Amino acid sequence: MNELGKISQKLVAADQVSMIQVDDGAAGQRIDNFLLRVCKGVPKSHIYRILRSGEVRVNKRRVDAKYRLVTGDLVRVPPMRVAQSDAFEAGMAIPAPPAQFAVIFEDEHMLAINKPAGVAVHGGSGIAFGVIEQMREARPLGKFLELVHRLDRETSGILLLAKKRAALVGLHEQIRENRMDKRYYACVHGEWASDWGRRRAVKEPLHKYLTPEGERRVRVQPDGQPSHTVFNLVERWPGYALIEAELKTGRTHQIRVHLAHLGLPIVGDAKYGDFALNKALARANARPSLKRMFLHAYRLRLTHPITGEPLELSAPVPEECRRFLDQLTDLRSEAQPDAPTAI
Repeated sequence: MNELGKISQKLVAADQVSMIQVDDGAAGQRIDNFLLRVCKGVPKSHIYRILRSGEVRVNKRRVDAKYRLVTGDLVRVPPMRVAQSDAFEAGMAIPAPPAQFAVIFEDEHMLAINKPAGVAVHGGSGIAFGVIEQMREARPLGKFLELVHRLDRETSGILLLAKKRAALVGLHEQIRENRMDKRYYACVHGEWASDWGRRRAVKEPLHKYLTPEGERRVRVQPDGQPSHTVFNLVERWPGYALIEAELKTGRTHQIRVHLAHLGLPIVGDAKYGDFALNKALARANARPSLKRMFLHAYRLRLTHPITGEPLELSAPVPEECRRFLDQLTDLRSEAQPDAPTAI
């Protein structure tokens, strides 16, 4: 019998049936999500097709995609044969290389890392692998490792992962009930309006759509999902401001779109930002200079999902972002001697 943690890269190429016994780490998970995890890279449409056809069996019985696994269940997984071109596009042709990331907090139940900018949290949409796949490869003895939430690829900072299903369920409950306090730093281009004071709440609804090229985007739209962000002014420079963003809801690209709606696009944002400015800042010898999006998840307050202990996690501002702020301060000081410094 194959062990759950050892078959993830083998199923798609196997020419025989695999039998997997469900342990406590997978108990309570839907069968479709379970298969998507153990059959890495197999297209979602293929997973649902083998479920509908009855090729997947649990305890020798057919189940639908909503079936939730129980400890001790025996899952029959058929051979996973897909076209070579589909396999390449799905990322199956490129096994995830193991990688370690800076650990902020870890115990037997959960893990928090400091994700760098430019690294996706998971594979998909043309990306062969992300943080979760790389960490599973780096921790082959771990029976369970799942993302608790997501960060955009170009956003850096605190990313939570669960090492036990009970922890995942508890953390998801805190997110649903808005009991996590998530804070981000964003450097924006534009002028913070004088009548906003130091705090500006935005409750514009957000709608997801696809561009003609098939890329995912979000815009403010009256019939969109209710969305709420609170922005706090931290520091300002001529043409720029450092903002703390406090998430009250967790919509896709929420901070980026709400700030762009205010006329304060995030510096370096390739989707909603000032493209000419971004290009100028990325040039060699530019001053100030920045070659990434300045959005960083720097603080997270939550309750430990098992012990009930209050936790406050923090991730320092990346060096390239701090350097950018220092350059803004230097430029301001040259024009305004004795001006205060940033964070």
